[in-house]
Formats: sequence, structure tokens, C-alpha cells
Amino acid sequence: MIGILIGVEREHWRADKKILAGVRTFSITCITGMIAGFLVDYIGPEILIICTLFAAILSVSLVYTASETKGRSGLTSSVSLFSTYLLGIIVSQGLFLIAIITSLLITFLLIEKKPLHSFAEHLSEKDIKNALQFLALAFVLYPIAPEELLLGIVNLKSAILIVVLVSTISFVSYISLKKMGARGGIPYSGFFGGFISSEATIAALASMSKNRPLLKDELHIGSMLAVVSMIISNTIIALIIDTSGKTAVLMAPPFIVMGILTLVFVAMKDRTQENIEETITLESPFALGPALKFGAVFTLLVILANAANDVAGPLGAYATALGGVVSSSAVTASMAALAFGGSISYQTAAETAIIAGLVSTISKPFYMRITGSREFFRTSVKSFVAIFLAGLITLIVWSGYIRSIVV
Repeated sequence: MIGILIGVEREHWRADKKILAGVRTFSITCITGMIAGFLVDYIGPEILIICTLFAAILSVSLVYTASETKGRSGLTSSVSLFSTYLLGIIVSQGLFLIAIITSLLITFLLIEKKPLHSFAEHLSEKDIKNALQFLALAFVLYPIAPEELLLGIVNLKSAILIVVLVSTISFVSYISLKKMGARGGIPYSGFFGGFISSEATIAALASMSKNRPLLKDELHIGSMLAVVSMIISNTIIALIIDTSGKTAVLMAPPFIVMGILTLVFVAMKDRTQENIEETITLESPFALGPALKFGAVFTLLVILANAANDVAGPLGAYATALGGVVSSSAVTASMAALAFGGSISYQTAAETAIIAGLVSTISKPFYMRITGSREFFRTSVKSFVAIFLAGLITLIVWSGYIRSIVV
């Protein structure tokens, strides 16, 4: 079945072309690997060596044949064929789950040929360099990071892992933004840019308002959609870090109200005008600068929140929500980590994360005023104040309701 699965994919996309290795070839190759693995106990390792050499020669000949008949390389099918042979050996060892998962992964990579090629094409050399530096930093530092808590509070291994997860969310949005480019227009840029950095996105959109004043409505929509993506991103971060889901659930009502009101404002805007092919430029979240910045802010907030909670209780922890001016996602990550570790209550963590989101929302008009035109600021400020007030009122009502239940 593993051989059939991969073979069908190889044969399907070349239905109108000459097939060099299809369903039967892949299935028999996989079965050969399984039989070779079984026979080791009866014949000896020589049978496995012979079969492996045969599979390797077959794969190499497939490359040669594809080159001669089509004038191009057939490396993908060749590597897939040899991998299918190895999966047969894995099956012979009784490691069925590993074999099945690997075969599904291989088939997925083969099916997603065009999206993966498109993904690679839209990466610049700088993006690739940044990604390599980031991965090297994460996978070199993570194994050697000490298990002991730093200052009895911060687990460096967990901090590195959180930075990787959060940056991955941002990077997916970054690639989506680069792939669509100007075709998605300003609203699209605002929404996906918000996942990378809502503050940087607002600043970039506002700066466009000085040179393109006629785009103020489109820029306003993009700015509000950056708030929606910030809300979604912070909720996802809370779910990733606090796997119990308690922090995210307690964060939900105020964020839902803010999100709905934001979308209402977006719908009320006149969007009948022709879509303007404009986009924004943001730094890759895999660059070492943003990664280290987020890690530093996260670590600092964890230390401050824990110390403030010990000294002043929940009120002290709430003070760290002011970090939302810099990064509401870092505040959310630190609060969720402390709540999951038992250092603070889930309610305190959720309320602090919500306040950080509110701080981030109300600070956005200031970014607009500093980097954008006065007209754009006047057009946008009322909606952001309304979103802030709606979230604040919902937070007060929701917190009172939760406390009444607890009491």
C-alpha cells in the first residue's frame, strides 16, 4: 500500500507523458525492501546489501533514462523510488507507524510540487541566509542550553523553543505576503503584516499615507486588519505555550468582541474603489535581529512579571502589560508560560495578555501620527479608540463574571 500510494502520485501527474516508474515499479520496489529485510535473519546481511545496491542502481538508471529521453533530470522520482525501498525495510522491522507517516510525508511533498517551487522562488538570498542563521541559532543553542532555571524562573530551553514557534508563525505570513505581493493590495498586506509585527505594519502603512493621500481608506482598512491578525496571532501563541488551553479560553471574549467590531468597521468602509496594487516591506522574522529582540523581551517580561507577582501579587503582573507597546505577542507568551508553569493564575495571565493587546491597539494611532499624515490619523483614530473601549468594557465585565463564579 505504501508503494501504491507513492506510485499513484508519480503516475498521476504524468498521465499524458511517458512513465518511467509508476505504481507497479514503486510497489514492487517497496515489497523488495520488505523481503530483503525479512531474509536477513535467514540468509544473512549479504541479501540486504545486494538488494540495496540493486535499488541504488535502479534509481541511478532512472536518472539516466530521464535525461536521455526527456533531456532533463529525474532526481525526484529516483530519490522517491529509493526512499520507497527503504520504507519496505522499515516495514520488515515492524516499525509500521514510522513507515506510514514517512510515506504520507513523501507523497505530500510530491503532490505539493508547484506550491513548494513557488515558495522557494519567492525567497530572496537574504531570506535564506536569515533562515539559516536563525535555525543554526535555535538548533545549536537549544541542545546546549542548561536544564536549570535561570534565576529560578526562566527555562532557556523553553524560551528558545517559544521564539522558534512564534517566529515560524510570522515567517509563514511573511512568505504569504511576498508570494501574493501587490496582487493582494493594501488590505491583504495589512492583514498578513499584522502576523509579522502589527506595530511595524501600522508604521509602514501610515508612512504610505504621506505620499499617497488618496489611499487613506485602503490604508485604514489595512491598519484595522492588522489588529485582527494581532488578535489571532496572540491567541495562537497562548494555545501553543499553554497547551491546557485555559489562558486562550479566558482571553477569548474580549478578543472576540474586538475582532468583530474591527471587521464591522472594515465592512462599513467604502471598498467599491478599484484595488490598488500596493504592498508593504517588512523585515524577515527569521533574521537574527527580530528573533533576538523577541527572545530578550520575552525573557525580561517573564522575570519582571514573576518578580512583580511575588511583590505586589496580580497587580504587579498586570504592570507588565505595558510591554504591549513593544510587543503584545511577547507579553502573551510570557504570561502563558508563567501560568502553565504555575507561577501565576490563568486568570491573571489572560487578563494581562488582553490588557497588552489593548495597549497595543490604542498605541497604534500614535504610530500613525508619528509616521503618517494628519488626515490619515484623523480618519483612523476614532475606530481604534472604539475598538479599545469595546475590548476594555468586555474585559471588565468578563473579569467580574469570572471572579463571581470563583467566589
